This record gives sequence, structure tokens and C-alpha cells, in this order.
Amino acid sequence: MVEKRCEDPVIRDLWHPVAAVPDVVDRGPIRTQLLGETLTVQSKEGGDICVTEEAVQGTGASVDGVSLTPTLPTLQKFGFVWTSLGSPPDSLFDIPEFQESDRWYENSGSFRVHTSAGRAVENFLDLAHFPFVHEGYLGERPYTEVKDYSVATKEGEIWANGCEFYQPIAAVSATEGQVTQYSYRLAHPFCPLLYKTSPLNRERFDVIGIFVQPMTEERACAHQFLCLLDESNDDATIKRFQAVIFGQDKPILENQVPKRLPLEPRAETPIRADKTSIQYRRWLYDLGISYGVVRGSSPEQISVT
Repeated sequence: MVEKRCEDPVIRDLWHPVAAVPDVVDRGPIRTQLLGETLTVQSKEGGDICVTEEAVQGTGASVDGVSLTPTLPTLQKFGFVWTSLGSPPDSLFDIPEFQESDRWYENSGSFRVHTSAGRAVENFLDLAHFPFVHEGYLGERPYTEVKDYSVATKEGEIWANGCEFYQPIAAVSATEGQVTQYSYRLAHPFCPLLYKTSPLNRERFDVIGIFVQPMTEERACAHQFLCLLDESNDDATIKRFQAVIFGQDKPILENQVPKRLPLEPRAETPIRADKTSIQYRRWLYDLGISYGVVRGSSPEQISVT
């Protein structure tokens, strides 16, 4: 199957994550896909990292005999390599907590999944699946109610505030169950973040995110971002916990039909717990995004039951 080339200017002009910096440094050149194009991510002398797009024909630099085009725009931030196939903005969104010295930071894994980037983002925003998909970890029956919360757009970002859920193991640092307070933030169409009550300090929040790389319209790579208050657990323990959680999500994601995210309001029936997803789909529609989604009529009149 020939993958559709992305002609969507909104998507092409975004910064996209393509690899974790330690993976590039430790493993050498990494071949990956972005928007249907094959890229090579590699470190250069002096520690810089470059991203090149494989050329179909032509001459020039090569890796293992594969001809490469000139380098693409490259940015290193939050421990990841970001690039763009278009004309990206001068900077990426900010995460102030990333600069706090007492936080533990970890890229906890990059996971490929056979679904669209939009589906992966929407799953991350979904509180209602916790007791069923992540039972014993992020949720537990009979605590299945999603209490009402607020969703608003401010300064070009979507924020969901006032989210609350009982979790038996809210984080690897948890020693008992707790009612966890959540806020969700969408600062980028494919980069959702959540701020959740820290088990170590209920006045502060752990920050967890997935930076989703749209490899093709129906395949994505979720790069996990963690910025935690954690004084006792090592890298391997935290990575193992996050891998378990994503492993529970993966089969659910890969069995959703269609794999591209529908923006048509009548395609899937929303409920009250889906308010963030509704706002997210509306945002993608208003941005004019067409790659990796199923567009239809305007979702402005979508309602919940």
C-alpha cells in the first residue's frame, strides 16, 4: 500500500517529535516516518542532531547507501528531537515544570501503534476508560463515574479543569489509593499533557504527556513524557509502569474503526465524559486539518447525552 503524502499545510508546518535524544545518541541513526515520508535522525560531530528526508532519486549524503536530501528544520526540547516538513514557528510550546530542579524527568518510551495520531490523543484525554482498561492502576470498579468538569480554550490552547477520579495506583510512587485531581492541556494538536495530583505533595502536580508523531494517516508513534516528583524509584521501575499502562491501551486503540479520527458530529455518539474530546475534534476541524481525520460537516452543533 502506497501511503498518502501529506499535503495538509497546517500539519506540515507543525513541529513534530521524531525520536528521543538519548535513543539517537545511544543507538546511532534512526529511520522513521513522518506524514508518510521516510526520515533519518542522526547525531553529528559535536553533539548536534540532524534530520534528513530520504530522496527518491538524486545524489548527496547517504547512510548505508540510502540517498538523503538536505537537512530539515530541527529542534531539541523536552528531551526529544522535533522536526517539520514545512515552515514551523520559531519556538515550541513551554512546560515550566520541566525547568524545576527537584523534578525527575524521563522519556519513558516511544511506542508505535496502528492508529491515527488523533485517535491516540483522544484516548489520552479519556477519563471514562480508566476503570475498565486500567483497572487496578488508574481506575477501579465500582468507581466509574466521571464527574462534571469544565473545558475552555485560552490563548490558542484547550484546557480541561476540575477533572477528578479515584485511582488505586495513581503513579509508581503511590503507596495507597487516592482521589486524583486532573487538568488536561492541549498546546499542540498532537501533544496532550495532563497535570495530576502528586502522591508525594498534594499541593503540586506531576506532568505527564504523549508527544504523538503522525507517521502516516493510520500509524503513529507515542513518545511518552514524564516530569514527576519522585524521590525513590529508578528509571527502569518508572518505565516499566508506563509500559504496562500503554500496553493496556494499545489493543483498544488498534481495534477502533475507523483508524482515522472522525470529525463528523454524527459519526460517533458522545457522552458527558467526552467534553474534552468534543472540543478537540472541533479544534481540529476549525484549524482545517485534513490529514489523519475523517472530515464532514461542522462539529459546532455536537451535543452530549
